[in-house]
Amino acid sequence: MSKLEKVLDFKIILLITINAIMGTGIFFLPALGAQIAGPASIISWIIIAIISIYVSMCFAELVSMFPKAGGIYEYAKQAFGRFTSFILGWITIVAGNITIAMLIVGAIQYLLPVNAPVAKISISIMFLIIFNYITYRGMKTSSVMLVAFSIITLGTLISLIIPGLISFHPENLKPFYVFPSSAILLALFYIQETFFGWETTTFLSEETKNPEKVIPKALILGTVIIAIISIVFVITSISTIPWQLFGKSVAPLSDLGGAHFGESAKDVFTLLVYLAIIGSVAGWIVSAPRLLLAMARDRLFITQLASIHPKYKTPHKAIIFQTFLTSALVFIGAGAYQTLLLMLLPLVLVMYSAVLIALVKLRFTKPKVKRPFKAPLGKILPLVVLVILVGMLVMWLLIEENAFSLLRLAFSLIFLGIPIYFLLELYYNPKALRKTYDMLAHVTLATERVSLPLSIRKKTLDLLGDIKGKTVLEFGCSVGTLTMHLAQAVGKKGKIYATDISEKDIEIVKKRLKKYHQTHVKAIHDSDHHKQVHPSVPNCDHVVSVGNLAHVNNIHQVLKHMSQRLKKKSRIVFVDYEKFFDLIPNKEWLDKDETIKRIFKNAGFHVDIQRKQGLAWRYIFIYGEKN
Repeated sequence: MSKLEKVLDFKIILLITINAIMGTGIFFLPALGAQIAGPASIISWIIIAIISIYVSMCFAELVSMFPKAGGIYEYAKQAFGRFTSFILGWITIVAGNITIAMLIVGAIQYLLPVNAPVAKISISIMFLIIFNYITYRGMKTSSVMLVAFSIITLGTLISLIIPGLISFHPENLKPFYVFPSSAILLALFYIQETFFGWETTTFLSEETKNPEKVIPKALILGTVIIAIISIVFVITSISTIPWQLFGKSVAPLSDLGGAHFGESAKDVFTLLVYLAIIGSVAGWIVSAPRLLLAMARDRLFITQLASIHPKYKTPHKAIIFQTFLTSALVFIGAGAYQTLLLMLLPLVLVMYSAVLIALVKLRFTKPKVKRPFKAPLGKILPLVVLVILVGMLVMWLLIEENAFSLLRLAFSLIFLGIPIYFLLELYYNPKALRKTYDMLAHVTLATERVSLPLSIRKKTLDLLGDIKGKTVLEFGCSVGTLTMHLAQAVGKKGKIYATDISEKDIEIVKKRLKKYHQTHVKAIHDSDHHKQVHPSVPNCDHVVSVGNLAHVNNIHQVLKHMSQRLKKKSRIVFVDYEKFFDLIPNKEWLDKDETIKRIFKNAGFHVDIQRKQGLAWRYIFIYGEKN
């Protein structure tokens, strides 16, 4: 099985971290901070820098414990379990793809401030396809792209900082306090986005050499570098352009470039800012599929997305999925970019709050797990930072116009993940499947004519052939829909062994058999139905199964158990579904006829395959005999 390739060293991951965290905020938020708090906004930058450095230490400890591609999702899984980890992963997927779509369109708007929506959307999707293609081709290629964007971002800021230091004007910082002290807190709230993005780096853990040591070091050092650059940049910016003018600037870096190098330099810095924004988008595009990969591995997302390309060693199907998802968001959100961007703040604060709580909980629940790095005061200080984050969220609710409607929209996206979680659990988790089948047993009985129409039952029996007087294993009998037909087909001299994972379904089957005096049918409840043929089932003449292949965790073992109970030329018929209500694809191995035939051949069966369109899915008929 292909694995992600470890190609990233410390220098590369450090530059990627800087690019991921610095993002776009540093290009716009210093001016906003100056507008709110004047020169005293420098204090806001110092405070958020200290908080961010500590948050980076929290991420560093967690990634040193669990250096896996899931990042936030993995930490939540270790601390809280499957449901919470799925919700955090879901939030991160939503936030990440909205960020990609919104920033790439925002970058086009920054470069081409004209009313041409079709052209802008087309250019945005073109960039999405290019970046995803580079990501598809491998981490080595992707890292070159990300490092290049990091250098552009750092070079742009340094080229403005150095002349700002040389021609420093301290008088522009006076008076230092021109607004009430509360303005410093208000500015703190608005500039915090500059330091978001630690999770992006953690998604690359499995492609980093010695990640448990390299990534913590890169996270902390990268955040410290960003903190120093940000603070010095803000100080030199306000000293170059008086805060009253700087705070009103809609393109602060272009104005600074003009102040240092002349009016002709403005266009150059406009282009550099555009490239930096695009670079931030590229960072998300490269890292986000790794989260999808991690969730798919745990069967908390479409399992096909866990596939690794044999040549490029990338999660290629997750990258393709992301390309379509983000492109769709570009179209869907065409008129609501600002709303969606504002909605990101509560989503991100929820994500980071969960990380802080996870760190504290793991200090108590998993104290013996190796931690190459430990955050100072890890049982107390994360809770202090948590209070600060919650305070920022409250401030956002009080300050932002329509904040509560935005919050409802954000949480509606979160709640959308809940039914998806239960659908995935039903589809992939045998325990959840058993509980759900038990709960819905009578609903299944009432709708059996829809789920397994008479025409499908007849076709299944026809493929099975003449079974009169034979012994048949019905692997997965549900509520007995097909069982009753099998009982008539084998006659009183035959024998049916009907097994199922649901105890309630078996109870219904037994009642139906008793009602119609079918004493030659034995119904067996098997809680391990997803990985075996029940030990009490003897040798049989034929095997039939409807709708169970998707729920078998170990198809090779189950087919082996069947093969051991059958003679040569014994008939087998399996009926399954192409998709689960046209929403979630079936097991990947059921997608291709060649793969199905190979798996059955390895178990000793020769099979043919037919596919037939049903009500909301396509039926797959797999039928043949033992060699």
